[in-house]
Amino acid sequence: MPLFFYIVLRYNYVVLRQSPSRLNYPAIAGFRYAIRRFLNFSADAARDAGLEPQQYQLLLALKGLPPTETPTIGALAAKMLIRHHSAVELINRLEAHRLIRRSHNPSDRREVLLQLTARGERMVQKIASDHWAELQTAGRELIVTLENILVPSHRPKSSQRKLRTVQIRKRRS
Repeated sequence: MPLFFYIVLRYNYVVLRQSPSRLNYPAIAGFRYAIRRFLNFSADAARDAGLEPQQYQLLLALKGLPPTETPTIGALAAKMLIRHHSAVELINRLEAHRLIRRSHNPSDRREVLLQLTARGERMVQKIASDHWAELQTAGRELIVTLENILVPSHRPKSSQRKLRTVQIRKRRS
């Protein structure tokens, strides 16, 4: 016979599970607009520097890898949410522009490591500094629009204290 556990959650923790008629569509649309504005800025900044947006994203992902993570094609593909073969194509183009270089891992010759060249370092630094400046303004807008989604101010007081019971089934081991 299965065991049942009942967990009581405050209404505040289920804000995003509202019915469609209670969703704050203007807040969601505002957040999406703020994201799109920043992404358009980012794409324009990369193109102004002579790169395609995804090429800059790969350079930034490589520069931003934590020291504990090995800079492989697979790691960058995962950071960019693209397939391995797509990352290889981007890397081929960046290598042709002398922005990155490949080398074999000395401890495992099958593994290819990636490194920014001096030119690649300068390129990513220039574009990233433009992004940093833009984020000082756009970042605040993103935060405000996200807060409008996460903390709806139009919720009636009576529902703030409402408790919701959720049934969770636990399997016996």
